[in-house]
Amino acid sequence: MKTNPRAVARLHRHKRVRKQISGTAERPRLAVYRSLHHIYAQVIDDIAGHTLVAASTLDGTLAKELADLNKADQAKAVGKLVGKRAVDAGISTIVFDRGGFPYHGRVKALAEGARESGLKF
Repeated sequence: MKTNPRAVARLHRHKRVRKQISGTAERPRLAVYRSLHHIYAQVIDDIAGHTLVAASTLDGTLAKELADLNKADQAKAVGKLVGKRAVDAGISTIVFDRGGFPYHGRVKALAEGARESGLKF
């Protein structure tokens, strides 16, 4: 089985970052995963091992809204949704985990959307 060297490098970057950051109940971790067609975001309490809120481009509440948007605008909408759900769950500050992806493009758009909805990081 061959592995993609870029995917392996991303996993190494993610491991290196995860040594430093961890989500707690007071300040959970906003983890981002970007695939070729979709983007996923979860707010995670690493101490308890629970996902508190989540959103993605596959979310049923966003399906019609995302149909005619480009990927960066879709990511921003996902960020707004996960931020709104987190604020509704009583979460105001988070730690951002970019998952080993560069902080630009879709990952940056998701972060900006989350900030617009009231999350602080």
